[in-house]
Amino acid sequence: QESLSTAVCHNCFRQQANLHRCVQCKFAHYCDRTCQTACWNEHKKECAAIRSSGSAPSENVRLAARMLWRIQRDTGVVSDGQLTSVDELVDHVSDLTDEDREELQIDVHKFMDFWPKNPRKPQPVEYISHIFGIIKCNAFTLSDQRGLQAVGVGLFPNLCMVNHDCWPNCTVILNHGNQSALNPALHSKRRIELRALEKVAEGVELTVSYVDFLNLSAERQRILKKQYHFNCTCKHCTEHIKDDLMMAAKEGEGSKPSAELIKQVTTASEECLEKVAKCRLQGDFHGVARLCGECLSAQENVLADTHLYKLRLQSTASEVLSYMHAFAEAAAYSRKTIDGYMALHHPTNAQLGMAIMRAGVTHWHAGQIEVGHELICKAYGILLITHGPNHPITQDLESMRRQTEMELKMFKQNEEVYRTMREAALKKQPAKAMAENSSTEEKIEDVSRKQ
Repeated sequence: QESLSTAVCHNCFRQQANLHRCVQCKFAHYCDRTCQTACWNEHKKECAAIRSSGSAPSENVRLAARMLWRIQRDTGVVSDGQLTSVDELVDHVSDLTDEDREELQIDVHKFMDFWPKNPRKPQPVEYISHIFGIIKCNAFTLSDQRGLQAVGVGLFPNLCMVNHDCWPNCTVILNHGNQSALNPALHSKRRIELRALEKVAEGVELTVSYVDFLNLSAERQRILKKQYHFNCTCKHCTEHIKDDLMMAAKEGEGSKPSAELIKQVTTASEECLEKVAKCRLQGDFHGVARLCGECLSAQENVLADTHLYKLRLQSTASEVLSYMHAFAEAAAYSRKTIDGYMALHHPTNAQLGMAIMRAGVTHWHAGQIEVGHELICKAYGILLITHGPNHPITQDLESMRRQTEMELKMFKQNEEVYRTMREAALKKQPAKAMAENSSTEEKIEDVSRKQ
């Protein structure tokens, strides 16, 4: 994404400060010369085009250009490991709405302005429209190296052959590899991985989910029809599985809330979510926390803990409060959120694993080491399946698991000394307890740096 072009390495997608800028196009940024060298084969034509046009176009235009340069470079021949070619993918251009077709044509015109002019080999408008149609309904969102933020889009022809199911048996993960070795020849390359979420019997079709499961079946079907042009007939959609939980009212001792009260709170929650989205765009995090708190209070005895609106507000509140360093409040919201997620998601869902990881880290920051370690271990077990042991985020999580395990042992030995050392380390102040055990001091200081 252009908004992240100066914050994310264009080779390994690692987010960090002080990236080195390409001196020629002044758009691409890299961790160091090693990353720049590794990326040059893909970037060199793009670099010349950016210099010629004077600016970098949108991510879709750049992806389309890279696709055509790759096709030209490889002379259109499908490699041994490629099951299908780009040109064989369906574009659904004829199925687009008038609005979507107009947006596509805008991208086509921007591409024509960006693409190097060659009177001998002009690019046909129809073919470029075909390429953008393919991107629209086949591209995957790419995340940063830690898997926490979307940074762009990519096209992987083999994976485009995997069909959708709202309750899939596989997941798609982008593994950025490892570019830390001094010798580029020893780097593990970036790759897209199709990973099984469970044991898949012979003859059973491999499936992935194209959409977030945490939507009502009718909404998932609407999104799939609009974006991918098919009617989802999976079991979870046709039988509306878990829709009741996602819209459930609070049940417990005493009388159930009236239908009129449920309707009022639901409508107010929808309005609140819209206000929260506007506040987040404006950077008003205190306003977000206030709105979430007020609405969640109104929902408390009306909507169930698995209700989508409650989960969305709790997740947002936890994220914002963590950003504001109100970790105790954030931890309380995050724990409620993952309890709801666990009732709704597939037990080895990647999003569930990431949510549990964030909840564990939030509890760790809040000084709730027992719960924090338990959640981090649970997240690690899920991400081992969804991401694999060699993924950077799994390796980060394993490091956190070891550190919280070490802290938990200290906590159980002497809670008062542990808390004193922890607070002193976070504040970077000396303490008598630390002087008594220099090895413990080093471990706690390391924890504070990780946090």
